[in-house]
Amino acid sequence: MNASLVLPGFIRVAAAVAAAITVAAGAAESPLAGKCPADELPPWITRFTWFGERADWSHNGQRVLFLEKTYGNVFEVELATKIIRPVTLHYHHFGYTRALYLANGDILLSGPEAFDPKKPNVNRVQCFLYVLDKSLTRPPVPLGTKCSEGPAVSRQRMHLAWTHVSAQYPDVMPQGSSRMQESDIVYENGVPKLANQKIIVESRDLPFPCTLETQNFRPPEERELTFSAYGYQGTEVCGINLTTQKVSNYSNAPGQYDEPEGIFPDGQFTLVESDRQNHQGSGHVDLWKLKLDGAGQMQRLTFFSDYPGYKASNPVVSDDGRFMAFQMAKASDPAGVGYGVFIYDFTKAPPAK
Repeated sequence: MNASLVLPGFIRVAAAVAAAITVAAGAAESPLAGKCPADELPPWITRFTWFGERADWSHNGQRVLFLEKTYGNVFEVELATKIIRPVTLHYHHFGYTRALYLANGDILLSGPEAFDPKKPNVNRVQCFLYVLDKSLTRPPVPLGTKCSEGPAVSRQRMHLAWTHVSAQYPDVMPQGSSRMQESDIVYENGVPKLANQKIIVESRDLPFPCTLETQNFRPPEERELTFSAYGYQGTEVCGINLTTQKVSNYSNAPGQYDEPEGIFPDGQFTLVESDRQNHQGSGHVDLWKLKLDGAGQMQRLTFFSDYPGYKASNPVVSDDGRFMAFQMAKASDPAGVGYGVFIYDFTKAPPAK
């Protein structure tokens, strides 16, 4: 075999091993090694549940919806009392990957029609959407469409956006074919269904290769949709104008992992899962606040990744902009896995620097 072909590969492997040793050594030397961030919370962060993931705020800010686990049941916690009640225990299902409040108080669910334990990643991008009546007296109604990862739900109207992606999981095929589309939800004789569906954009039509995931309609006008551009310069925070299809790159940080999550009600900022503080990838993220003006201005909000083996993820902002709900996770966990809902009070936190 040609030595010139072997040597570059050897160098890449050696570099990767050296980097791993450096990270491991840094973790061992950290004064926070062996500690848990949940045990050393600042006064403006409170732990509300000891299990659960992927929180969503009720419109009045009094309750938080969350998943028990990936492919688990859905629960709701009342913030005033910390009472937790089940939402999806009254019927059979195969578990859910998302649960979001709709504008009328009903709940949008995303989950598989069946579950193949040998293909958990494929299940996540081949889920289906359902609407669960807020009375919780009957099973949810299927909307008849697949959804890859998380849908985006309007907080003002019965409207949503979601992504279709090829069967391969984005971690396996970061530049796979995907498209985002949007639709209204209408009710006929009390039964919800999709109406006025249209494609927003397909990944092949973008000026850069990536896999898409819808995130949030940008308030207050909701003329723009934020989305994750997986595999582009790492991962970037992007937005697309729903009228002109103009795409904006708001993070614009090559080599950095920046994934948008919850958005602020004034539409000027979004929350981001970012490895800006360590550049170690999506397993080592913390939560940052990014200004949506294209300048890339960011403020760090959590410091969970400073504790070796931990991260903070999946944040969402209350409708009044006062609180953020998020979760603690381990660096080795798949995306979305969490160990409890935490509430961040912006009114008590130190002012932005």
